[in-house]
Amino acid sequence: MENIRSRLKFGNKEEDVKLRTRKSQLYCFLCSTGVLGLRVALLTVAFRLINCFLVQTSFVPDEYWQSLEVSHHMVFKYPSTLLSTGIRGFSYPLLFAIIYKILQCMNYDSIYLLIWLPRVIQALLAAFADVKFFYLMRTLENHDIAKWTFFCHLSSWFTWFCCTRTLTNSMETTITSLALFYYPLPGSKTQSRYLTLVALAVIVRPTALIVWFPLILYHFWQEDDKLRLITHRYIPIGFVVSFNSRRVVFPQWTMVQFNFLKFNIIHGVADFYGSHPWHWYFTQGFMVVIGPHLPFFLHGCTLALKKYKSCWWLLSGHLLPHKEFRFIYPVLPFCMVFCGISLASLKAWQQAAAFLLLVSNLFPALYTGLVHQRGTLDVMNHIQTLCDVNSSSITTQPDVLFLMPCHSTPYYSHIHCPIKMRFLECRPDLGQEDYVDEADIFYRDPLLWLRTLFPYKSSLPTHLLLFDVLEQEISVFLQGNKYVRTAEIFHTHFPEGRVGGSIFIYERH
Repeated sequence: MENIRSRLKFGNKEEDVKLRTRKSQLYCFLCSTGVLGLRVALLTVAFRLINCFLVQTSFVPDEYWQSLEVSHHMVFKYPSTLLSTGIRGFSYPLLFAIIYKILQCMNYDSIYLLIWLPRVIQALLAAFADVKFFYLMRTLENHDIAKWTFFCHLSSWFTWFCCTRTLTNSMETTITSLALFYYPLPGSKTQSRYLTLVALAVIVRPTALIVWFPLILYHFWQEDDKLRLITHRYIPIGFVVSFNSRRVVFPQWTMVQFNFLKFNIIHGVADFYGSHPWHWYFTQGFMVVIGPHLPFFLHGCTLALKKYKSCWWLLSGHLLPHKEFRFIYPVLPFCMVFCGISLASLKAWQQAAAFLLLVSNLFPALYTGLVHQRGTLDVMNHIQTLCDVNSSSITTQPDVLFLMPCHSTPYYSHIHCPIKMRFLECRPDLGQEDYVDEADIFYRDPLLWLRTLFPYKSSLPTHLLLFDVLEQEISVFLQGNKYVRTAEIFHTHFPEGRVGGSIFIYERH
């Protein structure tokens, strides 16, 4: 009996030791995971903040005219030429409007904070999405593939170029990464938390539904309680999406998604900004966006295409004739999955391939972030100095005319003072009988337009801003009205059409 008791006692001690060992291992694992998570988070935040301040160029007008200009007008009520057609929601600009309002209440609404704080907020949100993307990959794959996928994502020149900009596409990409983290994976217990994030992405940019529609259908097919999913999630979220924050700005509810569909597809307003052949994303767009990662992406596809059947993402943007590089930006992080799988499989060539990838992305990232198309931002620094009339050389109130393609520059959000400014308008044709594209009329005969608009010298603006390619055409007007060039600002090494390599500022004496 004593032997049995001693054996049981020894056995219990042995089990206790094993249990304590397992607990210790689990504790060490959790500690290491926590340390790793903290390191990844700190590294990503620091990286994106550096990213933010090393992007000092312009990309497309929407990063100002669909965000900061709207936000600035909502808070400070400066003169505005914003187009109100009901095809864009105000949820995204509302985020920056809240920031602007806080700065205004604290009397800290300096031009530096108004320009950079929204960019910093966008950078922090992008960093948060990056970390979630890393954890998603650790769930889907082993640590090695997750690590190399994360490396590919951070080294992408186009992600560097876009993610910290105040673009709806940037926020759409951020929210999409977060939503995928919560998406119910095969074999896991389904959850619908991701639907709230999808709804937010659609509110920010209606085209996000194109990417998410197949995944929502798949979730619906896998869900056991379909009726509850419809009544408790789809219908309430759909109602919120359909009638979003346009109510904050206008006195009536507006169905933004319906208007977006009506104007861009039915009326073809998107074609007003240019159209491309159906194959453009395949032959040009995607190759530019993915850049030096392309060989690794193709190699990764051969290894894991059956596991990740996501090629439909690349086809989703082919429905509309109007195509842009930024429209396929939301799919870029998930293309990095194939690149990470490729790098993880290279073994002996892994370090060399990673170095090549890093170096080949470094030049386009720095060039497009610091050099290409920076003039339209730099010129606003010169205009901002006119806000203090006493320190300027002119004796009358400033009156600035932008003789440039419409929306080439930011507006009041980048000078923050209500001086008189005007630019060539190019409102899309929404079926008005008296529709006029002022920019097109001007460029047909610039001299005639100027002489017609300013028949008397007293009505002439004090300052003119124009690209260098226009100077020769209006030189007679400039000389005849005593305009003197006071500044030349570099814009790009690749002038095209109406956009020149430099911007000239002319001041009337």
